[in-house]
Amino acid sequence: MMNEEPDGGEEMIKTYFYNHSDQKMFHDVDLEKKDEWLRSPEDLLWIDLYDVGNNELQYIAKIFDFHPLAIEDCLHVSPRAKVDKYEEYYFFVFHALRYNEESDNEITTVELNVFLGPNYIVTIHKSPMNTIGRIAAQCHRTNSFLNRGPDYLLYAIVDGITDEYFPIMDRISVRVDELEDEIYEHQMEEITEEFLALKRTLILIRRVIIPQKRIFANVNGRYSFDISEENLPFYIDLTDHLERIADSTETSRDLVNGALDTYYTIISAKTTENMRVLTIISTIILPLTFITGLFGMNTFSWLGHEAEPYMLMIALSIMLLMTFSMLYIFKKRKWL
Repeated sequence: MMNEEPDGGEEMIKTYFYNHSDQKMFHDVDLEKKDEWLRSPEDLLWIDLYDVGNNELQYIAKIFDFHPLAIEDCLHVSPRAKVDKYEEYYFFVFHALRYNEESDNEITTVELNVFLGPNYIVTIHKSPMNTIGRIAAQCHRTNSFLNRGPDYLLYAIVDGITDEYFPIMDRISVRVDELEDEIYEHQMEEITEEFLALKRTLILIRRVIIPQKRIFANVNGRYSFDISEENLPFYIDLTDHLERIADSTETSRDLVNGALDTYYTIISAKTTENMRVLTIISTIILPLTFITGLFGMNTFSWLGHEAEPYMLMIALSIMLLMTFSMLYIFKKRKWL
């Protein structure tokens, strides 16, 4: 929906309000009446901001009294997921992944900032997000995402983002398998570029996954933010998904490194084989060059011109004998 800004401009702010006592959903609520909407701790207000700037963020910050440092984080790209605890709310940074194998930057991140309060949640993102759109669409038809508290809505959003990681990891696994077959067939430049692209992709995925996994880690029975008892099983399942993604990332990275080591071993073996062949050829050519030079210096001119055909036959015979002798010795010693 389009809400009026204090300066008369327009921004994209979508609001969803769940009234627990009436079991009803309301949309496009007036944020100036925030205290009225949040009077009951069982109600829930979700505000989604898409592609907003500093003025819009300051408007929301003023309504909810958000800390300036948290707003500053929303205005700048944060490379790592994190959670910051403030007096009355938590501030999260998450990252979704976009995968395009044909692009130069085949994997990119989409940042999602979240403010989680006792009965409200504010999501902020610069780019469209499939998970946010899907949940928002369902909020127009049902209250299933908002009737279990803000921590459940946070779970639903992050779980949707996490589910998008699995197809990416499946495709990367297929690419690793294909690469293991291609190392015996394709040119060095093509294989090396593919290896480097895969390693860059896996490094970025790992950089996204590991911090998010830490956010939802259960340390000594405690999470980094408040979770209601009835929603704990969902976060346990979410943690399991993140663990699987992290394990898959580590496995793919090990497979890529192993395939790269194998490829370098193959290249080294081919180089060694080529050098051995060139060495054998040089070894054979060297004495033949000596014989040719010896007979070409008129060393046996004292025998007269009549002897030249015979000396040529003798030289050729010596060269053939030496060639076959060296080939026999090389083969016997398994150098060939």
